[in-house]
Amino acid sequence: MTVPAMYGELAQWFHLLTPPEEYADEAAAILELLRGHVDGPLETLLELGSGGGNTASHLSRNLRLTLTDLAPEMLELSRTINPDTEHLVGDMRTLRLGRTFDAVLIHDAICYMTTESDLRAALATAYAHLRPGGAAIFEPDHVRERFQPETDHGGEDSLVRPDGGQGRALRYLEWKTDPDPADTTYQVDYALLLRHDDGSVEVRQDRHIEGLFSTESWLALLADVGFEAVPREDNWDRVVFVGRRPR
Repeated sequence: MTVPAMYGELAQWFHLLTPPEEYADEAAAILELLRGHVDGPLETLLELGSGGGNTASHLSRNLRLTLTDLAPEMLELSRTINPDTEHLVGDMRTLRLGRTFDAVLIHDAICYMTTESDLRAALATAYAHLRPGGAAIFEPDHVRERFQPETDHGGEDSLVRPDGGQGRALRYLEWKTDPDPADTTYQVDYALLLRHDDGSVEVRQDRHIEGLFSTESWLALLADVGFEAVPREDNWDRVVFVGRRPR
């Protein structure tokens, strides 16, 4: 799998694109869902595709976490805000740690599963790492029947440098489109403006190809790997999936 520049060479800019503090409400919603579906204790969680560790930085107050990601650069960034958490390089389609957890989370990294075979492999990894009675949450940005093209924008400034300089800053435009509604992908293009410490501004474009599956397909694949699964609509109008491994 080709790692987008955002998660590789530009990883050190990621917290200016999406600040960790903005994930507090979402982490609280995830914890509430898990408490409602995990049968037995909820103490440990494996996150597959943990990225910059934004969600984990809030969940770690309540759970003992293991964070995995395909991109070493993102794990390095995550360590800056999750210094006491286990970090491991791994592909969510093939990872096998040989141990189980009370819960598994795949946040929007699940979007990078662009075929049904890849998605099924990631779901099977989650199932393999759950103890009986444990629960997993999967949070795709979109499901096929609700996808609409859209744009978004944002960005953040870093702290002003001690010498009075401006410091780094980032602004972005995000554009989601679906060039071929008959396939299982959509396209996300980012235009990134990166202001460096010396005040110079660099313009970058980064394209992400992401998976798009119907709710019906999701539920069929979850059942196929062994989950008892239900869809839920979250506070951000997204369909998320909660799967429990039967006892």
